[in-house]
Amino acid sequence: MSNAFLSCDWGTSSFRLRLVRMGDGEVLAETTDGKGIAAINNEWVNSGKPSAERVPFYQQQLSSAIAALRTATAGLPIIISGMASSSIGMLELSYGSIPYSLSGGSLPINKIPATDTFPHEMILVSGLRSANDVMRGEETMLLGCDLHNKEEWLVIFPGTHSKHAIINKGSLIDFRTYMTGEVFDLLATKSLLSRSVSLGEVEAGSSAFSNGVKEGREGNLLNSIFHVRTGQLLANSKPAENYHYLSGLVIGYELSDIMKNRKNILLVCSTKMGALYKQALEIITGKTPEYRDADKSLMEGHRKLADQIL
Repeated sequence: MSNAFLSCDWGTSSFRLRLVRMGDGEVLAETTDGKGIAAINNEWVNSGKPSAERVPFYQQQLSSAIAALRTATAGLPIIISGMASSSIGMLELSYGSIPYSLSGGSLPINKIPATDTFPHEMILVSGLRSANDVMRGEETMLLGCDLHNKEEWLVIFPGTHSKHAIINKGSLIDFRTYMTGEVFDLLATKSLLSRSVSLGEVEAGSSAFSNGVKEGREGNLLNSIFHVRTGQLLANSKPAENYHYLSGLVIGYELSDIMKNRKNILLVCSTKMGALYKQALEIITGKTPEYRDADKSLMEGHRKLADQIL
């Protein structure tokens, strides 16, 4: 067994590669110098190459990123999670099904042997599906959250397509996707409301954000979003305030289903996004959620997979 492995989180528009020490999971080197899966897929489609060359084409992109680590990595295996196993990835893998034990043993993987041109065994991690929903990437973060007790948890992964995962006795039993971030971006940049907002970053603690959360929690979103426009016309609200208010509206609407939630709530995301969702959840549930850094959870999930597989 090697004393280290390569950890790759390859998203639709993001890329992160790390050299990780086995055992304690210490990151020895790291780079984000790589394109997301969507961009690589576009290049692959435009290349016109035969399907047999698809995996080597993606491996070329990985080789450039591995070189950017500027350290010896020859022969080390690489664990890849996220969209690399999707229909636009290097090799499409079938989704695993729920319930899914957070021990990680039932997670579908595919091993691709090392070659002379790419001297790294690849362990490609697939996602999970329910009857009408799918995830790729969050299942690996769940592995790193250490939710093996007998309590019930609602784990929220905020983002472009937020996920709400229900954990019971150490197993994922259900999840739902909310297109919160994508809808917010469309409304703020491409709808009539774009004339009433100024683009920026939403900061936690904003009263406009809180007001949006409260209305989103209780109102009809299709009606409430027009208040961004009327706020400007009738109340002289500032574009920056409208931007915060709109963010609160869509997040409040996303979280409105859990107003009477009795489960433990865990947020898994970046610090900045976590602050916004923490504020929204305190308004909606009256409770402060627990928090885990998404990046650290992913790393811990990869480390656990490495212990099991390598």
